[in-house]
Amino acid sequence: MEFGEGNNSSSGGTNHSCGESSSKELYSSSWWSQFRNVSNPWMARYVYGFIFLVANLLAWAARDELTSLKALTQMKGLRGCKVGKDCLGADGVLRVSFGCFLFFMIMYWSTAGTSKLKEGRDRWHSGWWLVKIILWVIITIFPFYLPSEFIEVYGQVAHFGAGVFLLIQLISIISFIRWLNDYFITEKYAERCQIQVMLFATSAYLICLVGVILMYIWYAPQPSCLLNLFFITWTLVLLQVMTSVSLHPKVNGGILSPGLMGLYVVFLCWSAVRSEPVGNSCVAKADYAYETDWQSIISFVVAILAIVIATFSTGIDSKCFQDLEYITDRMLQFRKEDAPAEEEDDVPYGYGFFHFVFATGAMYFAMLLIGWNSHHSMKKWTIDVGWTSAYVRIVNEWLAVCVYLWMLLAPIIRKSRQSDST
Repeated sequence: MEFGEGNNSSSGGTNHSCGESSSKELYSSSWWSQFRNVSNPWMARYVYGFIFLVANLLAWAARDELTSLKALTQMKGLRGCKVGKDCLGADGVLRVSFGCFLFFMIMYWSTAGTSKLKEGRDRWHSGWWLVKIILWVIITIFPFYLPSEFIEVYGQVAHFGAGVFLLIQLISIISFIRWLNDYFITEKYAERCQIQVMLFATSAYLICLVGVILMYIWYAPQPSCLLNLFFITWTLVLLQVMTSVSLHPKVNGGILSPGLMGLYVVFLCWSAVRSEPVGNSCVAKADYAYETDWQSIISFVVAILAIVIATFSTGIDSKCFQDLEYITDRMLQFRKEDAPAEEEDDVPYGYGFFHFVFATGAMYFAMLLIGWNSHHSMKKWTIDVGWTSAYVRIVNEWLAVCVYLWMLLAPIIRKSRQSDST
């Protein structure tokens, strides 16, 4: 089966196997000794994740909680702020985001290409925390002294950077689905797990169906809600297309992977219609969105944590692009030598890629907090709300389906080209 071919280096297979056992010395001492003596890159990733979480919280505070601090508005860079009557808000979010972006880009430039443990760049990635924390604090404060015109330019660039992050995340998720599909079709599990795979796939399709029905009820309660009706119905069509292509005899991709992809695209569609502005008559529960209660606060906190977790998990999946590289090489008939076997002192994940994902993630959380529009005022305790946010989610959904179908059909196209050339 073509879809299940290839190496098992996708997200699910490598994140926890290729690195954590790469060096027994990493775990020969206490966690504090490992942290202090710069000996554990796996522990370092949690510190970077915590720094990223703090940056998210600072951006939220700049938008919702610090607008009343006059001392901040007197800073040189904020005097010319033109975003609403409060000088913080979207402008403050972009400044915190820019500081976070600069920090992780510095880390990217200084660690890209690291291949072996205990070399200088590895020690810099996994240690020197006092220096890096001071550096991060300085870089976080620095953007507040920049002119607003520069921050507006960064806001435009951040749209592109956030799109890059979404693309990387999309490929990482599809890579994991492909690995999971490959895992269950191996000779070891193919016969043993047939019932489990069928139950899992059936459950995925049922959840997709329930999700589509609920979206019709909650977000398209009237026939006049043509846009939402189109989004939801087209999601149902895409689910059918993915299933039909995967089950085609020439593809033989099975039923599990399209079911899992269905969950993903239904979630993206739900996120899109949920991001539509408050007060939209096609949102059945819009009236409750005006009230700030414990449910909206919990939803906001969960959304912030989801951003951090998504960035963290995508960052350590430095080999997620091998799937697209593998498919493209096969389609173009490139022949590549087998990759060298991993050695014990190899780094457990790509440091440069890890920091690059966090840098683009800084742009992504900025776009979510300002609704992808620097001149759009966001209600307190809300995230990723606005028509731009809705369209970004829809485009991301359609792109995910295109990438998935490409991975299914590329081997067939390759065979067709080979037969034509002969």
